[in-house]
Amino acid sequence: MIKRILKNTDRKCLYKFVYNMGVKGSLSFARYQRRLKKGDFFPAFHFISVTDDCNLNCQGCWVTHKKKNARMSPETLNRIIEETKAKGSYFFGILGGEPLTYKPLLEVLQKHPDCYFQLFTNGTLLTPEVAGELRKLGNVTPLISFEGDEVVADVRRGGKDVFRRTVEAVENATNAGLITGVAMSVCKSNIDLALSADFVNSLIQKNVAYLWYYIYRPVGADSTVELALDKAEIQKLRQFMVDARSQFDIAIIDAYWDQNGNGLCPAATGLSHHINASGFVEPCPVIQFAAENVNDKPLENIYRESAFLKTLRNDIPHKTSGCIVMEDPNWLVDMAEQHKAADSSGRENEAARLRAMPLVPSHGSGVPVPEKGWIYRFAKKRAFFGLGAYG
Repeated sequence: MIKRILKNTDRKCLYKFVYNMGVKGSLSFARYQRRLKKGDFFPAFHFISVTDDCNLNCQGCWVTHKKKNARMSPETLNRIIEETKAKGSYFFGILGGEPLTYKPLLEVLQKHPDCYFQLFTNGTLLTPEVAGELRKLGNVTPLISFEGDEVVADVRRGGKDVFRRTVEAVENATNAGLITGVAMSVCKSNIDLALSADFVNSLIQKNVAYLWYYIYRPVGADSTVELALDKAEIQKLRQFMVDARSQFDIAIIDAYWDQNGNGLCPAATGLSHHINASGFVEPCPVIQFAAENVNDKPLENIYRESAFLKTLRNDIPHKTSGCIVMEDPNWLVDMAEQHKAADSSGRENEAARLRAMPLVPSHGSGVPVPEKGWIYRFAKKRAFFGLGAYG
């Protein structure tokens, strides 16, 4: 795998990945740990949704059907990055909506060559020209969502010809020499594809560097709860990932299990938090309640003073090692109401939606399957699961 990546990756992109993501990322995590020992909380990583706009309409998307779509100002995005860098952290996940619809994006990222950015994209706008611009930056890894085959992808993503356009995006990115990832939200309609050796090998043949599996979480206006995996399917996925890490010439990433196979919530650990396009600071993208906004005070003050975020970090691990949205949504709503946290979904009905949602299993279900390989055990112990512990 290392030889393949070395051979097919642009030199600048490879250097930025090794230094900005690897070396500086490790130092960032060490600073995060030192802060915790001093009682000074500030996340190791940030995930930022820059826009609610998107050219698709996916099942289980947290930004669809808002009363009004928000777009973060480039000044706000730049300020978030600067304030985070001041705390010694240099990794950011850039989300949407579809972040490639956000016109100022590349201009802002260009201002921060000392950082590393993971771009969560559906890929339909990742043209050869865009891939070339990302290559010039060198410090961006596109993570392209791959949600099913020719039939399933159109249903899951609410678009036309999505499968072909996604494949083209992967090829555009790898042909440009980018460190390229593919993500799949595993659900009942695509689990057979997800666990297919042919699928994994097809990505290897296209020079994809890493494959990131996460489980489908029923959120948003079109939550489609019936797509959520059952306990047996979650167990099957977990076992496949552990086995696949030693079988395939590609990095297999997840953000839900530690090195011993125990479930965890990255947001509850405090490793990462999410800032949505309206500036609300949320524990993670699927917990759409917030008591603070970056437009009101500096991030350092928010994390020092937020009783809501602190309570969730302290209490969720006592409730579940999985996803609180899936396993106990009523508790989450009660906690939000107790702290007078606002509905940050943009739909103004998140509390009612969660109270009506049936309980479904999450990654906390099942028997732990420990990592076999020392590299993955070491990487997870150092918190680099999911290239930044995405919640």
